Amino acid sequence: MSETPVPNHFIRQIVLDDLASGKHAAIATRFPPEPNGYLHIGHAKSICLNFGMAAEFDGRCNLRFDDTNPAKEDPEYVEAIKEDVQWLGFQWAELRHASDYFELIHRCALKLIRDGRAFVCDLSADEVREYRGTLTQPGRNSPYRERGVEENLDLFARMKAGEFADGSRTLRAKIDMASGNINLRDPALYRIRKVEHQNTGNAWCIYPMYDYAHVVSDAVEGITHSLCTLEFEDHRPLYDWCLDQLPVWNMPELKDELDRLGLKPGRPRQIEFSRLNLDYLVMSKRKLLALVNDGLVAGWDDPRMPTLRGIRRRGFTPEAIRNFIRNAGVTKQESVLEFSLLENEVRNDLDARAERRMAVVDPLKLVITNLPESHDETLTMANHPKDESRGTRAVCFSRELWIEREDFMEVPPKGYHRLVPGGEVRLRGVGIVKCEDVIKDANGDVVEVRCTLDDSTRHGLPGADRKVKGTIHWVSAKHAIAAETRLYDRLFSVADPDDDKDGKTYRDHLNPASVRIVTAQLEAALANVAPETRFQFERLGYFVADRKDHGADRQVFNRVCTLRDSWAKAAK
Repeated sequence: MSETPVPNHFIRQIVLDDLASGKHAAIATRFPPEPNGYLHIGHAKSICLNFGMAAEFDGRCNLRFDDTNPAKEDPEYVEAIKEDVQWLGFQWAELRHASDYFELIHRCALKLIRDGRAFVCDLSADEVREYRGTLTQPGRNSPYRERGVEENLDLFARMKAGEFADGSRTLRAKIDMASGNINLRDPALYRIRKVEHQNTGNAWCIYPMYDYAHVVSDAVEGITHSLCTLEFEDHRPLYDWCLDQLPVWNMPELKDELDRLGLKPGRPRQIEFSRLNLDYLVMSKRKLLALVNDGLVAGWDDPRMPTLRGIRRRGFTPEAIRNFIRNAGVTKQESVLEFSLLENEVRNDLDARAERRMAVVDPLKLVITNLPESHDETLTMANHPKDESRGTRAVCFSRELWIEREDFMEVPPKGYHRLVPGGEVRLRGVGIVKCEDVIKDANGDVVEVRCTLDDSTRHGLPGADRKVKGTIHWVSAKHAIAAETRLYDRLFSVADPDDDKDGKTYRDHLNPASVRIVTAQLEAALANVAPETRFQFERLGYFVADRKDHGADRQVFNRVCTLRDSWAKAAK
């Protein structure tokens, strides 16, 4: 993965310093998604950073599923996340789950209780919120905070045995209800959830809270640098408190379980970085779920969605995504990047790798009247103008062609250099044709243009150098493939669809032109291409054979992006 040089940033410098000082002999990171939904482009930054740091410094990066809330998790998401990480170009050192450590996490909770650092609380969720206080007012101690160690051990054991109803009791850390950081106001460590778990079945009916399970998981895996986004910065004091109270690398009561799992624990360091935010997108899981459930998009893998599955189906390449994230940098400053920057990375990548083909998305018939009706010719064209190693392909040429409707105008505007009545234009790879006649239907719409071909300007002949201002592409009507072609664009029409001003919501900013489905005419060389094969359709943009619907009996192509950024002009 050496698309571009690795830029330095503050996390990379921390790692360099830690290795140089001997603090760590090798680094270990992790990507810890909760399997309760599909990953989106924002997650790609964390994936690239965690796996990228490990790869650069010959360390290891685990993929660890935070499966501590079985009511909201699904094996479908587990498989999708694994597939997305691999598609981005990364492979984990070990596949882990927080549930692998439920016994370790439980033993750590027992230590906290024995040390007088945790207690069983009978307050309801609403009462806990009431006791917690506000940002300007301290909280109040739970009336159950001073329970004795033995009573807490007994109640916690009975919680584990399933004696109590869901939500009736929690295990809470005993820290400081007057702390200015609300996360330290006796946070919950365990709650009762009588829900079957996808990995542990019904072995447990108490499940650890994320903040607690996460730090223990990091420590027992020997993670050195726990990289997370800025919303967890306020959680770091709790992370460090847990490490101070639970030195898992030096707890004899954990040794047999650590040995069984083959774990070598250590003390991790949490480091926060800014999230990846892009304009013209919403990334809220709630809003994306609403778009899917309300039928405003065609599912989580809709090519307009910011999910990695949608972006992949759109035809964006993992190389372009990695380059975009690398170039965006790693800072603590929150900012919103332009979606056009990501599209430009896709264009740059596909310009180098995508073979060229001719296609017509809005067909108009062009007939060359001075060729016989039986004319059937095979031309040779380069697959890539900048890469001879890509070779050539055969392109069929006949008397009747399809051209783009916008490449002919009866009354052209100033500066129009394509086909007009009585005018000339060069047919790509063929020669110069002159429009001699126009055929219209009963409504007065042009349905056919009739031209003559100047034989002396055929490709390879001396007259081929004759200058005309316009060159257009074409497809042989006799040999064309009719294909469903989906012209995708941005899902939202404004840069900040989350800005709920003037009483409008993100739904009011949906772009009505975000997809247009047409039947395009494609050159014969596009027959039988594999799903996810990308091409540049000359003069039109980059396209990909749809990974879901495209097949031998149904040709379906998605527009990845246009050749140029049309939104930059519209924004001015």
